[in-house]
This record gives sequence, C-alpha cells and structure tokens, in this order.
Amino acid sequence: MKEKTILKLKLNSDPRWADLASKNLEEILVDHAYCEQKAASTGISLIVHYPEKERLVDELTALVAEEWEHFDRVVKELRKRNLPLGRPRRDEYVVQLMAHVRKGGSRERQLMDQLLVSSLIEARSCERFKLLWLHLQDRDPELSQFYYELMASEAGHFVSYVDLAKEYCDPATVDARLQELLKIEGEIVVSLPVRDDRMH
Repeated sequence: MKEKTILKLKLNSDPRWADLASKNLEEILVDHAYCEQKAASTGISLIVHYPEKERLVDELTALVAEEWEHFDRVVKELRKRNLPLGRPRRDEYVVQLMAHVRKGGSRERQLMDQLLVSSLIEARSCERFKLLWLHLQDRDPELSQFYYELMASEAGHFVSYVDLAKEYCDPATVDARLQELLKIEGEIVVSLPVRDDRMH
C-alpha cells in the first residue's frame, strides 16, 4: 500500500516509531484498544448530531460496529498476553487535529470538518498498522497478521468518511479542505515526539 497516494498523507511516520513500538507491545495494545473505542464513540456522536442524514446514519452504524469489533479483538490480544487493559490515555495527535474542526458557520461545514478529521485519523492508523504488520512478521507473526487485517479496514474507513463529506458538501470544497487538513496533519506528526507507548 502506497500511503501517500491511497491515503493522501503528506508525510510518512518517522521510521523509528515502528521499531520502538514493536518492542513495547503492552503499551501499544492498550493505546490501540482505546483508539478503537474512541473511533466507535466518534461515529456514535456523529449519528446523534446528524440523525436526519440517512446515508450517514446507515454507513456510520456499520462503521461503529466494526470499530467496536476491533476494540474487542485488541482486548483479546491483551488477554492472550495476560496484560491488563489499563487506563485511557490522552491522544495529543487527535487533540491537536480536532482543534482544526471549525466552530460556527453552517452545520454542513462543521460536519465536513468532522468527517475529514476522522478520515485523517483513520489514514494515519492504517499507515501505523502497516508498519506494525511489517515489523512484527518475524517477532510475532500472529500479531503481524492481526495488524494486516485491520490495515485494510482502516483504509476503507478513510474512504467512507471522505465520501460522506462529499455527499453532504460540494466535492470541490471537500477536496480543497482535505488538502488543507492533510498539510496540518503532517505538521502535527512532525511536531510530536516519537513515542513507543502511543499508536499515533
């Protein structure tokens, strides 16, 4: 998968991250579990705030179910390793990205920003899952396969969020805003320290 063309990311992750993360799987799995929980919660929140948008409700209902299934799978991976779920952590990457959802204006513009930010989180998760898939092939083949399976799902979520934005807003406006947010996302990734205990 060529992240820069398929997922549109402006910048790939620091290659040091995968090596560090693959050596600290307890923390990575805990953080990953909460990333899936938050992704499901985001989908539910969008459904609650935009119940009149039928395609959004239908597609995000399916997406939420998939994200929760992923949460369950990550918890099972923790259990297999006799590791506790632990406490949720602050995701500075998501916090900084969400700060660029514009307040005010039309509901459609707010929805567009929320959908596009969600799409970028899914894209970055997909890229990180690919790195773990590759780095764990020799060290933990079973977990490597697990991340391979989830990688494709996250790519699909990226596409779904962008398509929904274009359903409810002018596609040219969506494309322009996506480019703006992609640039911002890359700047956030560069600014954050490389940590072995965070998925993002």
